[in-house]
Amino acid sequence: MDWVFRNSDLVLELTGQHLVFALVPVLVGLLLAIPLGWLANRRSWGRTLTLNAAGFLYTLPSLALFVFLPPILGTRILDPVNVVIALTVYVLALLVRTVADALSAVPARIVDSATAMGYRPVRRFLAVELPMAVPVIVAGLRVAAVSTISMVTVGSVIGFGGLGKMFTEGFQREIPQQTIAGIVLVLLLALVVDLLLVLIGRLLTPWERARTGAAA
Repeated sequence: MDWVFRNSDLVLELTGQHLVFALVPVLVGLLLAIPLGWLANRRSWGRTLTLNAAGFLYTLPSLALFVFLPPILGTRILDPVNVVIALTVYVLALLVRTVADALSAVPARIVDSATAMGYRPVRRFLAVELPMAVPVIVAGLRVAAVSTISMVTVGSVIGFGGLGKMFTEGFQREIPQQTIAGIVLVLLLALVVDLLLVLIGRLLTPWERARTGAAA
């Protein structure tokens, strides 16, 4: 704990970098996964193509992505964009299946009722299907966010910032307090983000709170 207080400026800087490296891919991955999950849920060929592609992307080794992305994107080897894009690929691969499954779990009678009330496909998706799918999507988002916060630490092995830098520097300089502080901070960060997502999920689904309260 003393090491953290004595190096608070460095800890805050690395925590900020870690949050950016983790949360930007989660947000971008979610925005990309929603239309792709919708496509996968609408057409059988779309589901096969999208989910197989997502499964393939998730099997790619993270370190290999960090190394091979610069020549593909034309970026520098230590450009933070490489980390953001690599992690976005993993988030997208995780969330596409979640979104598709969440949309397919919306009861058909609700979709049919919305159609009978004159909802066009896009309006029905935004006003009925997507809100109904929120609990499942948030559950997948929690897994993706925690996984991404953990994976950001891998980037420190090849020189990127974030709290993983505390691991590598603590190990190289033989300062166990620095290494332990890095591990604890990553765990705390994951816990805080997970709790925030739970809260956001509850705010977005007031009907779930009402149903839980009625059941209690």
